[in-house]
Amino acid sequence: MREQIEACGGEVHFEQKVNDFLISNNAITGVTTTAGNAYHATQVVLATGHSARDIFQLLHHRQVLIEAKPFALGVRVEHPQWLIDMAQYHCTHRGEFLPPASYSLVEQVEGRGVFSFCMCPGGIIAPAATDPGELVVNGWSPSKRDNPFANSGMVVTVDESDFAPFAKHGALAAMYFQQHVERNAFKAGGGNFVAPAQRMTDFVEKRVSASLPECSYIPGVNSADLRTVLPPAVHKRLAGAFKAFGKKMKNYYTSEAILVATESRTSSPVRIPRDNDTLMHPQIKGLYPCGEGAGYAGGIVSAAMDGERIAEAIAAMSRVG
Repeated sequence: MREQIEACGGEVHFEQKVNDFLISNNAITGVTTTAGNAYHATQVVLATGHSARDIFQLLHHRQVLIEAKPFALGVRVEHPQWLIDMAQYHCTHRGEFLPPASYSLVEQVEGRGVFSFCMCPGGIIAPAATDPGELVVNGWSPSKRDNPFANSGMVVTVDESDFAPFAKHGALAAMYFQQHVERNAFKAGGGNFVAPAQRMTDFVEKRVSASLPECSYIPGVNSADLRTVLPPAVHKRLAGAFKAFGKKMKNYYTSEAILVATESRTSSPVRIPRDNDTLMHPQIKGLYPCGEGAGYAGGIVSAAMDGERIAEAIAAMSRVG
């Protein structure tokens, strides 16, 4: 991709962290970086990814219009892969010709959606925090999907009522709510990115696990009551959903499954608004919010497609100009 960009006349600059926007007469004129460089342009695509809290804070500080956005919050659920294989293939051993099985689950509990997210067959749970003192987990699968575990995000939609206690932060309320939960998880784990965890059945039955099953999360797990980590609106609905999923999928609801907190980066807690026609920010001419970090995508493919829309919009504007 870098070679293609350069072949088309573009440049790629590494280790150039943006620390401010150059704005004149409500129009973008460029950006500056922590290295002291300034890059001038009349069109800037702001595609940061959904965890760029420094950019959200910068926009808020510069009084550039942004909005709090609902997202989803929960845990990583991990089962032995053979249990998922048995549930999906209805056989004791899948053999060499069937791939490790996956699943997709969704349930409405007390008026909110609870759903699986980023399911990783033969996968690994990994740390994904972006700031000290916070704990975030994510999942991935090696190309061969040959790890003995299957993990998936299991999350609950959250809305304005959940981050209302953080309303003093204005448009950053949902971000600070997200950060608060991640700090709770770090404390419950005991530090060093050890994650708080609980057997699925113990979580539903409101007891701390006396022991934990083997887990792929390399920094390690610490037995904890995840109800002290997750907001009530989240943990109550998760508990109801796990029972329902057990009825939909044999052996899903089991003491062999472990819940690891917290899965909190499903999508951006901030939306950077843009005009429906030009795709430009309504306040700053030439600034194009794009992808997950701007609140217009929910994964790799949809973010790429949004990038295409932005490129086409800029090309069209250039032709008009």
